[in-house]
Amino acid sequence: MTAAIVDFHNHLVPGVDDGAADAAESKEGLRAMRAEGVGALIVTPHVDASLTCRAGDLEARLAELDAGWENLVALASAEEPGLRLERGVELKLDTPEPDLSDPRLRLAGTRFILVEFPHLVLPPHSAHALSRLRDLGWIPIVAHPERYAGLEQRLELLEKWRDAGAYLQVNHGSFFGRYGRRAQQVASILLERGWIDYLASDFHARGTPRIQECREMLLEMDGAEHAQLLMETNPRRLLDGEHPLPVPPLRTRRGLWSRIAALFR
Repeated sequence: MTAAIVDFHNHLVPGVDDGAADAAESKEGLRAMRAEGVGALIVTPHVDASLTCRAGDLEARLAELDAGWENLVALASAEEPGLRLERGVELKLDTPEPDLSDPRLRLAGTRFILVEFPHLVLPPHSAHALSRLRDLGWIPIVAHPERYAGLEQRLELLEKWRDAGAYLQVNHGSFFGRYGRRAQQVASILLERGWIDYLASDFHARGTPRIQECREMLLEMDGAEHAQLLMETNPRRLLDGEHPLPVPPLRTRRGLWSRIAALFR
């Protein structure tokens, strides 16, 4: 298995969020990712955007992340030599205009930022918040949109996000029911519409990332091009600070579109 996959959404830094609790879990998480064919990682611990408006609080949080990052780098160097390791955060947009001047808040120091809305609830004016980030010079990638409550009834909102200049990252595990039936159905719809720009694991160092399982699913649907774009090409372009290439629609293996569309009418 070649280590060509790039994963830019995971929680493997030890002891800083709800991901890896300690170095032992980080070690197992890194091992699991390598076993899944991952050759490059951007680790993304949780950070509240509101912290960026309070300099002292932000520095305290970043100091905590720095210590965890140094531990992870040392661990990866010893246990998984050859694995490329970069850093960023998963930014909870609890304020619409965060200060993202510190490169530690951005994915591998690029202009790309991984964002989520609080409590997996769709706030009012979400498209405006994403548009504002673009106006400020940043490129938002919305993490796991398929998991938002009620999104299945408001899919047109994703078009507004995309029109605002945001990209969409779906979790591998969503296709297998890890986050429930609704998230699974929405992930399938997004794949069929060609609205997914990246796939990533959101791996919390427990269980399995299900990366290769997702690749096999795509290959079974004659989606070799999609697997390449979503798991290798577009994430690697992100590492280089480049926008993703368009991903064409792909009919799901279960032919869900008509049944799902009827369910959500």
